[in-house]
Amino acid sequence: MKAKVTVMLKDGVLDPQGEAVRHALSAMGFDEVEGVRQGKLIELDLAKGTTEADIVAMCEKLLANTVIESYRIEM
Repeated sequence: MKAKVTVMLKDGVLDPQGEAVRHALSAMGFDEVEGVRQGKLIELDLAKGTTEADIVAMCEKLLANTVIESYRIEM
């Protein structure tokens, strides 16, 4: 079984990497980009019987810093 976890900074948290990407795109002539938020995608290959609750526990304990990041799970 596979699961995808998308981790993003919460709204209101500064995203210096996203801002650097936005600035670089602007310098390349892509002025239509008004904002960029950068995150990470984690793909998990899971053993049969792994539950969504198990994945939530993984996110809460390791994969996301829940103080400043949110996450979304896709099974």
